[in-house]
Amino acid sequence: MQKDIEITLAPEDVANQQLILQNIAKALKADLKSINSFKILKRSIDARSRKVIYRLQVRVYINEPAPELASASIYPSVADKKAVIIVGAGPAGLFAALQCIEIGLKPIVVERGKDVKQRRRDLAAINKQGLVNTESNYCYGEGGAGTYSDGKLYTRSNKRGDINKVLQIFVQHGADEDILIDARPHIGTNKLPHIITAIRETIIKAGGQVLFDAKLTDFIIENDKIKGIVVNNQQELLADDVILATGHSARDIYELLHKKNILLEAKPFALGVRIEHPQQIIDSAQYHCDIRSEFLPPAYYSMVEQVKTRGVFSFCMCPGGIIAPCATDLNEIVVNGWSPSKRNNPFANSGTVVQITLDDVPGTDPLRMLDFQNSIEKKAFQVGGGNLVAPAQRMVDFVEGRLSADLPKNSYLPGTKSAMLEDILPDFVASSLKAALPLFGRKMKGYYSNDAVLVGVESRTSSPVRIPRDKETFQHPQVRGLYPCAEGAGYAGGIVSAAIDGVNCANAILNKI
Repeated sequence: MQKDIEITLAPEDVANQQLILQNIAKALKADLKSINSFKILKRSIDARSRKVIYRLQVRVYINEPAPELASASIYPSVADKKAVIIVGAGPAGLFAALQCIEIGLKPIVVERGKDVKQRRRDLAAINKQGLVNTESNYCYGEGGAGTYSDGKLYTRSNKRGDINKVLQIFVQHGADEDILIDARPHIGTNKLPHIITAIRETIIKAGGQVLFDAKLTDFIIENDKIKGIVVNNQQELLADDVILATGHSARDIYELLHKKNILLEAKPFALGVRIEHPQQIIDSAQYHCDIRSEFLPPAYYSMVEQVKTRGVFSFCMCPGGIIAPCATDLNEIVVNGWSPSKRNNPFANSGTVVQITLDDVPGTDPLRMLDFQNSIEKKAFQVGGGNLVAPAQRMVDFVEGRLSADLPKNSYLPGTKSAMLEDILPDFVASSLKAALPLFGRKMKGYYSNDAVLVGVESRTSSPVRIPRDKETFQHPQVRGLYPCAEGAGYAGGIVSAAIDGVNCANAILNKI
């Protein structure tokens, strides 16, 4: 007999297998000898009361053996199969490639950036010298933006596809099995490169191809049907199906599509700042303690507030994290956040952003939201003064309209400069943030503090452009065989949802065939 139950444990007991068994027996009022085994389905922290506990959802096998573990995905040889071109080697592109192999198609992945190992040198130049390589940076390169920006796997995309399959594939390629049970699974920027490399090796071993320094520069279209792409303005790659998984920062792709009169739509997004606190402030507030227990991870938070008709919310929160420079072009400032697997840095940061609607940027140009986004990033660069130095302001100073006399120590390596962020952000964004931050402080003790620093600007929360597609076939309504995919097309946000969308696009090609 199988039974699913929930038990609670103190943090110091959560790794004690014998104690878990005893709690299971107590909850079931059963003899320990009758419990053959158990499987933890989900593990989460409950810090709502002063005594922090872990909640474990457990499947118990009583007087029967546990079933065998599910076998790993099998990738047959597809070297001589029908080819599918996949543009972009982020999570959407890589998982689309793996799914193509599973269903008997040959993926050819083209990536404008470098492999993860070569990419590290360009990231070092960004952090140490403020030098942006426009083809290899935090957003472009093998694994996409997720490789070097944390590896959070939390998603609400339950209805879009098989989340567990995505997590299992990560484990199959080297991720810790804890991601299968943690309520907020996280791999960590330090571990992701090895996993991404293993996925690439799986693709190549099965007969697929992965091409680096291969920038899409044109589409080959005949009679409203895709025939292939041009790479680096010279090499033609031919295929009847192209999955476009280029991520939310590949502005040149939107411009290319627009130039070719391929339908695009302006899309709402969100804009704001990265806010960084000492992690100890967040731990103390969330865990109701002066010093966090060694058995608890650095604390997480999520904030949302409605200011008049506009939403203000935290985004991509990084406990024990680092603020990263994520510009993809020259003369712009873009910030994001990431954490290593242990989340053991002394700071916690989170994007804190305001909804931008189509009405905020009037007009009919499908690229107008993109241009608006870019104008804010360029203004931030000008105020910062160059070399990716970011404009920043202490939290209370920002709300009270006061230039910070100095800035607290923070994790942003290129450096910060005291500035009036309200001179960079649109008035409605600045005023919404000023109204929301004290309200956040009422929800979480210590949050509203001048020990917190606001670093500008957090602008790449999602794509400001949508590449439309048919709901049933996943193809662009104007170009048959072109499959707009994931974040860059406006249909996903985050590693897991992007991976699922890549899988769905690959399956759509099989359905068409």
